[in-house]
Amino acid sequence: MTALDVALVSEGCYPFHPGGVSLWCDQLIRGMPDFRFTTVALTVDGTERPWWPAPANLAEVVTMPLWGRRPRRARRRPAGFAVAHEDFLRSFLPYTDSSPEALLSALRRIFLLAQTSDVGAALTSDDSVERLIRAVHDCGEGPISLRDAVIATDLLEHSLRPLSYPPINVDVCHLAMNGLSALVGMAGKWAHGTPMMMSEHGVYLRERYLGAVGESLALPAKVVLLGFHRALAGAAYRACDMLTPHSDYNRRWQLHSGADPSRMWTMYNGIDPAKFPLAQGEPDVPTIVFVGRIDPLKDLHTLIRAFGEVRRALPQARLRVFGPVPEANKDYHASCVRLMDQLGLTGSAAFEGLVPSQVDAYHAGHIVALTSVSEGFPFTVVEAMSTGRPPVCTDVGGVSEAVADAGLVVPPRDHEAVARACVTLLTDNGLRHRLGGLARQRVIDRFTVQRWNDSYRERYAELIR
Repeated sequence: MTALDVALVSEGCYPFHPGGVSLWCDQLIRGMPDFRFTTVALTVDGTERPWWPAPANLAEVVTMPLWGRRPRRARRRPAGFAVAHEDFLRSFLPYTDSSPEALLSALRRIFLLAQTSDVGAALTSDDSVERLIRAVHDCGEGPISLRDAVIATDLLEHSLRPLSYPPINVDVCHLAMNGLSALVGMAGKWAHGTPMMMSEHGVYLRERYLGAVGESLALPAKVVLLGFHRALAGAAYRACDMLTPHSDYNRRWQLHSGADPSRMWTMYNGIDPAKFPLAQGEPDVPTIVFVGRIDPLKDLHTLIRAFGEVRRALPQARLRVFGPVPEANKDYHASCVRLMDQLGLTGSAAFEGLVPSQVDAYHAGHIVALTSVSEGFPFTVVEAMSTGRPPVCTDVGGVSEAVADAGLVVPPRDHEAVARACVTLLTDNGLRHRLGGLARQRVIDRFTVQRWNDSYRERYAELIR
């Protein structure tokens, strides 16, 4: 196959942050050394420093900051913007003619204007705020206050900034997620005819809903913004030439949002089992390990509460939490530490930061726990299984597809169920070792990076044909 130029697009991930999506990006680039990759990162303000060392075939890192100084292609006002903006709002607010197809059409018109004029200024103008107020009222969702309309208008402008940057010109545009990343792919398709592929990890739209629960925005503003994200998700599925969801769970969400099943292939994540060898021996005291970034989506509060119950049955038990604390999640980390203290777990449970070798983290426990409220097809579960450590996981995303009968899967946000599963595996040596053996074999049979890489090469070949 001829070497290709591939753009790999993510929002707030590679190469600036650790985590499963970034690991996936790094694996993909390093696994195709004969291909030339450009990574496109939607960032905060462009001052971020790379976290991942650059592979030799990573030709360029393009940042598209969503905050900070607004991108401006020209100072002139966009002609015909008012009509395009009106249609944009009507495409995702609950009008009878709203639809993902209508949003695609409106976004293309805004993109064309943004390439030759200052669309950012137009999007935040007084006229745009007034149009938003009228649109919300006319569709029956109002009234929305002037303050909330200004906030919603401003957030929409930041969301649409990828349309104002120069379109990426490559052979294939590969989206690592849905949402705002899709705008980068759409721009490349409209400008250069570039085919688009999306490999969705978690379900982007579901995570937007979960995130909205804790936001302080007033309800009318949430309706506007969630309506936009819902329509954008559907529009992205329709715009993509190929969808490679990372689990059948993701596939079902995509089908529900209007994706074409004839353009879909489920592509499970893979690892190199040689890099995650079987653990030799076990710790001296019953030990539960968590490996991953400290994030509300990982629901560490449930894990900490579960560990409190485990300690009642096994007073010597320990909980070791390995992983980085993103800057935006420092308050969440502090809340986890407070919860440990409130439950009297300080000393038996600890955050140990980013470990140099994740293999050492998995080997440090008898079992590995993941209590997320949202996941795609998590690397940490597969990596833990490769080391022969059976997982205790919540039934979200593609977790149960990864684990099957090689671990214990329980409902999310149920700390008592998590605790029971942990105690079962910590006290039943025979069961724990049997599941650990099944886990290792399952990874070797199904989830190797070589199988995964070969599949992506085939998908790229189909796209350019």
